[in-house]
Amino acid sequence: MKMTTSKTLAIGAILAAVMIASTSSLYLEHNTASAQQSLPSESERLISVTGTATTSVDPDLLVITFGVETQNATAKQALDTNSETMSDIVKAIKSIKIADDEISTSRFNISPVYEGYEEPLTKRWKQELVGYQVTNTITVETSKLDLAADIIDRAVTSGANRVDNVSFTLSPEKYEKIKDELIEKAVSNAKTKAENALAPLDYSITGVKEISLSEFGMPSPPMPMYNMAFDEGFAMKSSGTPVFSSDQDVSTTANVIFTIGSN
Repeated sequence: MKMTTSKTLAIGAILAAVMIASTSSLYLEHNTASAQQSLPSESERLISVTGTATTSVDPDLLVITFGVETQNATAKQALDTNSETMSDIVKAIKSIKIADDEISTSRFNISPVYEGYEEPLTKRWKQELVGYQVTNTITVETSKLDLAADIIDRAVTSGANRVDNVSFTLSPEKYEKIKDELIEKAVSNAKTKAENALAPLDYSITGVKEISLSEFGMPSPPMPMYNMAFDEGFAMKSSGTPVFSSDQDVSTTANVIFTIGSN
């Protein structure tokens, strides 16, 4: 009975050893196969090319940011004055067919105003609260590009004492359309460059290994010149605001890695 038990244990130990060895062998084979698959093929030949595409398009969106700064002894007085002036401005630009959904508040701020002085006896520099300043700016975004001068003039004559930005740009819809077209052209340009480079070498493109696209570039248009001036009461005077739009250059690049082979 003891002999039988010993034989059984011995056989079990042998079987366990065989199973462990088999598992280890399979694991090594699997790892070897994975390593072989992850290594690039020695015969794979590549060429990396950057293609470019640029187009000039007419802007279809006008963006103007302007506002009112008011200062008074109390925050309420400054706010009331500012609100009244801004109400007049909005009413004025709406009168030239600018809709509510084309107007948005871009910044609103109330801050204390201090004046510094030196105490005669202690010679220490101190600050004294003299009032409050309210800054309220709005942005007009419209496809009515021909109204740029009228919008600025109406705003200024109604009390706007700051014009922060005037730009002609592309609407999201037009931007997306142009972006899709430029991507295709940039990739085609990369392919043409690769083919021209390979022709003297008697090689040709056999496939694509990788494509990476860059961000689209659209330079900011220059600020238009304003025929405006501030008087002593900070009210802007305008005698006609010349504003001109210009074409926008949009560009992109595509880096393509091609696989190649001899002809």
